[in-house]
Amino acid sequence: MATIRYRELRRRYHLDGPEKTVQHLREALAEGTLRPEDFSLRDLAEGLVPDGSEWVRMMDPRHSGGVNLLESAEAVDLTAFLNVTGQVIYSKILEAYTQEAFVVSKLVDTVPTRLDGEKIPGVGRLKDEAAEVRPGMPYPHVGFGEDYIETPSTIKHGLIVAVTREAIFFDRTNLVLSRAAEVGEVLGVNKEKRLVDLVIGATNNYRWKGTNYNTYYASGESGPWVNALSGNELVDWTNIDAAEQLFAEILDPHTGEPVLVEPNTILVMPAYRHAAARVVNAASIEYAAANRPTTTHAPNPLSRYRVYDSRLVYRRIVASGVTPAAAKKWWFLGDFRKAFAYMENWPITVTQSPPNSEADFNQDIVVRFKASERGAAAVINPRYVVKCTG
Repeated sequence: MATIRYRELRRRYHLDGPEKTVQHLREALAEGTLRPEDFSLRDLAEGLVPDGSEWVRMMDPRHSGGVNLLESAEAVDLTAFLNVTGQVIYSKILEAYTQEAFVVSKLVDTVPTRLDGEKIPGVGRLKDEAAEVRPGMPYPHVGFGEDYIETPSTIKHGLIVAVTREAIFFDRTNLVLSRAAEVGEVLGVNKEKRLVDLVIGATNNYRWKGTNYNTYYASGESGPWVNALSGNELVDWTNIDAAEQLFAEILDPHTGEPVLVEPNTILVMPAYRHAAARVVNAASIEYAAANRPTTTHAPNPLSRYRVYDSRLVYRRIVASGVTPAAAKKWWFLGDFRKAFAYMENWPITVTQSPPNSEADFNQDIVVRFKASERGAAAVINPRYVVKCTG
């Protein structure tokens, strides 16, 4: 645990200014040289508030000397304390919001947008033969046709972390940071679940050229593509090959050519984490055709795949009505960044309430920090992912 020199922090705050000081703390917290747990709310108050020790002491009614704290609080400058405390709490919220357990959130791109759901045009691609240019002839133009997708409306999510007088006086920093971590985790889980439900097909919000489609269609279903394969439990390289063959049959709706996809990611359930790693990382593969006396050994061509597993994905599949035994055998293969995206109006953002608010009088809350984010999970192109079940 790092030792915080609060008097030095206060001196640097006044010399460098609030913006530079907070930026330095933000970088130190992001790099891990400082941790939110290294700070103390009481020590921050005593070190950064003018006459901070007296201000903290006056929180005890026995030592207030009959002074009305609400009237005297107007003369207390809490700016430095609130700025630094806000950065510490934001760091804890962000740490929980972006934790490694949120696998799918890291597999898809975040697309900034200022719209509450938008219509994204696609390029009306020309067939390959149309690109031929004869001598003296003009080059053909590629424009935006009637190809477009519509993303769903965005939704705002948020929670509040409160810092009470008791939290400062009794130095209950760990409790406040625990609440901040809960806020970040709740918001992170909510975002992850919305993305997971798209990946597994529990939610279908792909709207292409004004028509709604499911994310996955199996052979024999009335869909414009086939990207779901049953009876394909991940046992060896042949199962991955079977999933890859589906991509060869998915055509670009404009050109009639195969969709140009290089699948690079495999997402499995925890029960198949080691099985998938064994298949992908094997030094070689073995092939023996039926009724053939010879066996072929070859280098493993699957090393390009990254394998991920997620307990939350497994639990969401079960929550969708699939039995646990069957859910364990689900797995997905494709390019997730081309298939899905998170349309984000604003990232996780923390704002603080002004000091001496009504909450201070009613609930002894010195300051509140509101964490919020707004966005929507969207299917961008389901032709870039394949779902396999056992």
